[in-house]
Amino acid sequence: MKTLIFILLFSLGATVQAQIVDLYKQPANQVVKQQEAALRHVVLFKFRADTPPDTIRKIEKAFNALPGEIPEIRGFEWGINNSPEGADKGFTHCYLLTFSSEEDRATYLPHPKHKAFGALLSPWLEDVLVVDYWNNK
Repeated sequence: MKTLIFILLFSLGATVQAQIVDLYKQPANQVVKQQEAALRHVVLFKFRADTPPDTIRKIEKAFNALPGEIPEIRGFEWGINNSPEGADKGFTHCYLLTFSSEEDRATYLPHPKHKAFGALLSPWLEDVLVVDYWNNK
């Protein structure tokens, strides 16, 4: 009985391992094609040198609240730069918003909550960089 259980577990492990190996053998573009197409909106902020840390935290909190206030935002993530390359040009905050369509993005951009966030941010912003792209189109 113990031998049979060992053989079954060994076979199951080999099957799972083979599936993982097959996944990694796929070209990267095939893996991406399995994802649903999405419009990505990348925003980078460079704050003025005199921006108080508590003001930056207030701005972070306000931007992080937007997905709960604007239903067209399908996905949202953000982070603070920690690249060791030194090529950030002073941009510290990166936000990645996901939309299902260009129409959803068109609703987001002039949305009153987005405009209110812009009013909070703009006095402290030295520069901004925005790039939009379709992840799978």
